[in-house]
Amino acid sequence: MTLPGIIGIHHVGVSVPDLAMARHFYLDILGAVEDVEPLHWAENPFIDEIVGLEGSAAEQFFCRLGNVQIEVFEYSAPKQKQPLDRQRGVNEYGYTHIALQVEDLSAVHARIVAAGLPVHAAPNLATITTGPDGSRHGYAGTYCRDFFGNVFEILEIHETPAIRPIA
Repeated sequence: MTLPGIIGIHHVGVSVPDLAMARHFYLDILGAVEDVEPLHWAENPFIDEIVGLEGSAAEQFFCRLGNVQIEVFEYSAPKQKQPLDRQRGVNEYGYTHIALQVEDLSAVHARIVAAGLPVHAAPNLATITTGPDGSRHGYAGTYCRDFFGNVFEILEIHETPAIRPIA
């Protein structure tokens, strides 16, 4: 029995130092679709209160990857206190990655590699088998990073008791 109130995850927010580069990553490399107008703000006490920052200024865009929406921000104020650690380990506290289910792991992996982005390990496609009737079984995936060091997992999932695909 589930508690009432939560329908599902609406979006994941990511802060980046270069919005144009992020747009290239999400739209051109991953194939996301931008389906609402971008937003920008400065000197807006209402937004400052919501985000918990004084004197915030930012540009943002929303994009959709299948059933997941990503909200991407570039803040011009206030400036980030610590330099970006592009090698931050996934063992560090906080959100560590977003996992994206893909139709063709090899094709998505190839686009990521062609863009010069880091991939932790090449996907092991031997874990996906094809039955005599053409049905596919198993899953494979790997972690990669965007231009800023944010970690993404890409997964190809077929019939398997080990993990459930998204609908």
